[in-house]
Amino acid sequence: MSADPKHSRPAGGPDGAAPGEAGANAMWGGRFTGGPAEVMQRINASIDFDRRLYAQDIAASKAHCEMLVRQGIVSSEDGAAILQGLDTIAREIEDGSFTFKAALEDIHMNVEARLEELIGEAAGRLHTARSRNDQVATDFRLWVRDASDALDSALAGLQAALLDQAEAHAATVMPGYTHLQAAQPITFGHHLMAYVEMLGRDRGRLADGRRRLNECPLGAAALAGTSFPIDRAMTARALGFDRPSANSIDAVSDRDFALEFLSAGAILAVHLSRLAEEIVIWCSQGFGFVALSDAFTTGSSIMPQKKNPDAAELLRARSGRVIGGLSSLLIVMKGLPLAYGKDMQEDKEPVFDAADTLALSVAAATGMVRDLRPEVEAMRAATRTGYLTATDLADWLVRVPGLPFRKAHRATGAIVKRAAELDCDIAELPLAELQAIEPGITKEVYRVLSIERAVESRSSFGGTAPAEVSAAVAAARERYL
Repeated sequence: MSADPKHSRPAGGPDGAAPGEAGANAMWGGRFTGGPAEVMQRINASIDFDRRLYAQDIAASKAHCEMLVRQGIVSSEDGAAILQGLDTIAREIEDGSFTFKAALEDIHMNVEARLEELIGEAAGRLHTARSRNDQVATDFRLWVRDASDALDSALAGLQAALLDQAEAHAATVMPGYTHLQAAQPITFGHHLMAYVEMLGRDRGRLADGRRRLNECPLGAAALAGTSFPIDRAMTARALGFDRPSANSIDAVSDRDFALEFLSAGAILAVHLSRLAEEIVIWCSQGFGFVALSDAFTTGSSIMPQKKNPDAAELLRARSGRVIGGLSSLLIVMKGLPLAYGKDMQEDKEPVFDAADTLALSVAAATGMVRDLRPEVEAMRAATRTGYLTATDLADWLVRVPGLPFRKAHRATGAIVKRAAELDCDIAELPLAELQAIEPGITKEVYRVLSIERAVESRSSFGGTAPAEVSAAVAAARERYL
């Protein structure tokens, strides 16, 4: 698309009414003789945001028209005029010449009104055997499906960036943390691979939701179906759906697909926020594990020495928008009786905002991961504090002298305490000090107290050993990319 319809020209008159239009909205039929109050028009109109559905709306209308013609419900001449008119409208929206009118409420009525201007009375035949209820349900499913595909592709790009860094740093040692306290030595590559797996689950949730949403509501009409001899399977196939939805009431009232997209998006946003938080921590002077270039940092208006990881901080904060969108739509839907209620007009803005937020967030995360420079020496230096090989000592006491693990755990704790008293690492304690606490210790124990040896020894599947990390990177490339 060459233009964003959000920036197309506004409504014709100052109050948003279409030029020459007065009184009741002609699209409502003869039931109404008066027009809506100005505030009613403002609260009722959705064109400011649902114009984003224009491509999906036109695609669904074309599929519906072709089905009506094949079923003999609309003549081939009228069908050809409708299809030509819809193509013209699509071009107008894309080139910015289409005038959206608030008085026509939504994208569906705006398209239909313009179609009537282009081809006359034949335009009115397009709405045969459908309602705005099944129309918007179809359009919105198509939009969420497209958004899911775009987000999945972006996540694959983020995984690729993480895999490149993990592969380059499969053997770069750093402290691993629990409770943000140094725990055991790991590799930087192994740490990054955790995010690859998290994002893999995010992609799985999106794919699962996409599979479930891929049923076509078109033809359900307002809520009860239609008496016209339509072919719902034909329109479903034309729009790339797996099947028509099975129940007409559920078809127009279901927004599970939007909730699932937001739910998957909220979990993804939390994952991105955790990554962003770690980048913020790693960039701090207390850690100094990574550095970001000027491309992803900002300065201070008063402190010239500052270089702040603002991209990561903003990424961390934006998770709240997606989580809020999920909460918002859950609250909208929680008390609605079947089938359709106007409340459901509030379904789109949270989804649109979440999709935009996630697209930008994933792009920012990908850029930062590719930009960050690991400070290898700082990571290595940090492994010299925190007694990171204490678990290796306990394991050695189980394997060699044959102590029960609980006894080995207590002995190791006492050794760590003694090292703290002497202000040294456990690997620096003399053998006599070690044997004073556990007589079964021999000089062979020093072999397992090396940071590199500790990392290399964790060669179980999914472990931090460099060879295992390299294998995991190769397997992830095969699985995800």
